[in-house]
Amino acid sequence: MFDTELFLESVPTLADAALVTIRLTVVSGALGLLAGALSAAAQLSGVTALRILSRIYVSLMRGTPLFVQLLVVSFGLPMLGVSADPFLAAALAIGLNSGAYVTEILRAGVLAVPAGQIEAAAAVGLSPVRIWTRILLPQAFAISLPALAAELTIVLKSTPLASVVAVTEMTYSGVLIQSRAFSAIEVFVPIAVGYILIAQAILRGARHLEGRLARARA
Repeated sequence: MFDTELFLESVPTLADAALVTIRLTVVSGALGLLAGALSAAAQLSGVTALRILSRIYVSLMRGTPLFVQLLVVSFGLPMLGVSADPFLAAALAIGLNSGAYVTEILRAGVLAVPAGQIEAAAAVGLSPVRIWTRILLPQAFAISLPALAAELTIVLKSTPLASVVAVTEMTYSGVLIQSRAFSAIEVFVPIAVGYILIAQAILRGARHLEGRLARARA
């Protein structure tokens, strides 16, 4: 039988935890986008060492479980003399993991930009950095936006793993409530709805941005 009282008592706690989940998703997504952009630029550069480093990074992140990466970052940062704040450790691990996938997304986006634009930019004297920041990456971002939005929803669904480094996000908060109340439906149904709503907000925001970028290019 559905326990309405437990459901109502759980909502404020789960709402606070949902804010943690949203913050973790945004920070991890931003770090992933930054890491992916740098890695894609390195992979497409003419410098062999940078290409090799980028491929090693992508292989490591995609070839090992995120769970293990979270533990390595959480326990590795103190060994380097860096304070291991659980939230930052989780955001860094999830962001670096996402960055490996963003690398391939942006690389495909950059390769989709007509080569003539790059040649024209070089002909008028733009430096490689300006070509990347003003021509390649903005267009690659617009081309890759649907895939990037999908990757951000994957980041969202990865956030429950942050509980292994003591981040009380939405799922872990529900586990704590369930362990005290011994009832799951009243707790995990609203959690599932919360994830759906956040994911839909991401996808709708991406579609809106995609439309604005399309109108700007028209």
